[in-house]
Amino acid sequence: MILKTLNGEQFKALVTNGAKNLRLNFEEVDSLNVFPVPDGDTGTNMCRTIENGVNTIASIESTKIGDISKPLSSGMLLGARGNSGVILSQIFRGICKGLSNKTELDVMDLVNAYKLGVKQAYGAVVTPVEGTILTVFREATEYAAKKVTKDSTINDFYRFHLEEAVRSLNHTIDLLPVLKEAGVIDSGGAGYVYIVKGMVKYLDGEEIVAELSSEGSNPNHEISGQPLEIDFDAFGPDDILKFGYCTEFILRLQNSKVDIENFDIQTIIDVLNGDDIKGDSIVALNDGSIVKVHVHTKDPGLVLDHMRKFGEFLTIKIENMALQHNETMDEEEREENRKIEHKKYAVVAVAQGEGVKEQFEAFGVDVVIGGGQTMNPSTEDFIKAFKKLDADNIIVFPNNKNIVMAAKQAAKLYKGAHIEVILSTSIPQCYSALTMLDFSSDDLTLILGNFNEAIRNVTSGEITRAIRNTRVNGVIIRKGDYIGILDGKLLTASRNKTVCFTNLLRKVKKIKEKQVLTIICGEDVTEADKEKLLKSISTKFPYLEFGAIDGGQKVYDYLFAIE
Repeated sequence: MILKTLNGEQFKALVTNGAKNLRLNFEEVDSLNVFPVPDGDTGTNMCRTIENGVNTIASIESTKIGDISKPLSSGMLLGARGNSGVILSQIFRGICKGLSNKTELDVMDLVNAYKLGVKQAYGAVVTPVEGTILTVFREATEYAAKKVTKDSTINDFYRFHLEEAVRSLNHTIDLLPVLKEAGVIDSGGAGYVYIVKGMVKYLDGEEIVAELSSEGSNPNHEISGQPLEIDFDAFGPDDILKFGYCTEFILRLQNSKVDIENFDIQTIIDVLNGDDIKGDSIVALNDGSIVKVHVHTKDPGLVLDHMRKFGEFLTIKIENMALQHNETMDEEEREENRKIEHKKYAVVAVAQGEGVKEQFEAFGVDVVIGGGQTMNPSTEDFIKAFKKLDADNIIVFPNNKNIVMAAKQAAKLYKGAHIEVILSTSIPQCYSALTMLDFSSDDLTLILGNFNEAIRNVTSGEITRAIRNTRVNGVIIRKGDYIGILDGKLLTASRNKTVCFTNLLRKVKKIKEKQVLTIICGEDVTEADKEKLLKSISTKFPYLEFGAIDGGQKVYDYLFAIE
């Protein structure tokens, strides 16, 4: 089909086809990993991000492109996983800003929207790195903008955009030395190219057949999960309302009632916290004129009356929380809805492995989010964790460089507490920092300083298996080798995991000045493996105090912290 203009129905189909094409190819994108480690998850993260957006708009029937663009952006924002997923959500957030309040658009409108996408994506990254998805998207947009005229079609724009995106992607290997040495192109850029290829296929009349993941919530219809089946015995005719009502709604701000452009979501939070309503477990998010609210209250009618001062409701869900406290509710739902005592400071940390999770909880972490390598939590996963807490300040440990951006994005969206994201990029860093967990000073600056100092003083190590032959940092690696990574840099390889571990320890700067070594053993480490390693360390590094815990983490046989 040849399109001179693009409407909402066509834009929805365009993006959906792009998401389906990525779904068919995400494993190839995952494999484009610089390190030969079975933890590549860029394709998975980008797939889940765009699918959350597509699932959000799936049931919206509208020819107005503005009616599709806003919920698409919101869905991707909440579903964003990993750095590439967050950047992808920001790309579409910028594009969707250019589509808002429009019924349809021509090719020049599309050019302007994509330019906004470039601005939004680059603005969301503290230090933009060229040779990544950012470069691929920017160069493709700039090229298409130069090639089209007001007489061009929508097809022309996407054809030029894809043409340059492919060229730019192939050039990423020359822009980043680490890609060149490993012999791979940028994985995030590759994921984006698959999305655009799917869009072009739609314009060429090819509808891709693929089953999209339904994981993740649909913010247009529900704010938290699926409705429960009603247990009528959970609240009888003689029962007294104890827990109140879980009240959730989506509100459309109205120009006749508020200044939408300058509206501050804190206004709604203050009303819900006020003496009239006395709400708790408050979560309030807004994207343009759309406001999503979750609150626990004894008087939902009063909440609704107050909220109509700002706009009109699109959806409302009110549930007696006695149903949520019924024994028939599954453990996850009970955990999500249980009341936690108010704290001035609370801690959220990401961890993988039951042993690691248990250790973090023993240190005093309030909520542990399951995740890590290959399992990056989404922006919405962080928000759900924040919702479980009743705290003035929430301190977050992402514990993976690919999770930091999602944590920061969640911190910006969540208004129910002050959020601080610690730049922890490994489990060992967090382990060390948590040994400094002490809120007695009641000084947030001092508390954060202690955490950051602990992270600066610890050296983190990882031992895992190589899944392909390659060369990284001058180290020649064969498939099946154990490889040692120190503070994010691959430094050694060996056919023997104990030898790999001790060789990596020797790479630690001024190791004889170090005192304590903590080893976290993965799920595949046997007692014999552990005994052999500890004996080797005792012999070769007698000046170190050391100990091992069973972390149970996947992929990494050993993690360690030395300080």
